[in-house]
Amino acid sequence: MPSKPFSQACENNKDPILQAISTIFCQPTTVFEIGSGTGQHACYFAKHLPHVEWQPTDRAENIPGIGLWQKEAQLANLKPPLTLDVTDAVWPCESIDTLFTANTLHIMSWDEVQIFFDRLAVYLNPKALVCIYGSFNYNGAYTSDSNARFDQWLKSQNTLSGIKDFEDILFLATSRGFNLMSDIVMPANNRLLVLQNS
Repeated sequence: MPSKPFSQACENNKDPILQAISTIFCQPTTVFEIGSGTGQHACYFAKHLPHVEWQPTDRAENIPGIGLWQKEAQLANLKPPLTLDVTDAVWPCESIDTLFTANTLHIMSWDEVQIFFDRLAVYLNPKALVCIYGSFNYNGAYTSDSNARFDQWLKSQNTLSGIKDFEDILFLATSRGFNLMSDIVMPANNRLLVLQNS
């Protein structure tokens, strides 16, 4: 039997993220997670936010691993993972009340990030909340030496990947009708951007 995938980064950041989103996802809702990766976040957040239904999604190759975590967790509010690439013309949902994604935008190309926001404009319900966790540059500059090294590593894996500029993300978001509610400083030179649909 295959072993569960494991991400040390997920293990390191799950508590700080939980502390932040627990004040945002404080009402019953369904959280649609983009890029669930190993599934560790989905299990941890669903366990600690029992009033929330958590819907993991990811590309097809990651679905079996997420399923292993879900099977072990045995949580009634954790839904089976759905296959989704943000560039898919049709997403596996009718609408989205709340969206969460962590460490995905810096993996995507800029074209994929634009498509991501285009799809959000289609699927998000009015007043829907969007939480985006990860590293961002500000005023075109890295916020730390470690982020600069991380960006070099990302580009060595895929020349189209890399840390995105906060200002560019904000322009994309506002041009599609989203308002920035918060830009929360997180550990290890990360941020949590909280947007709301108009």
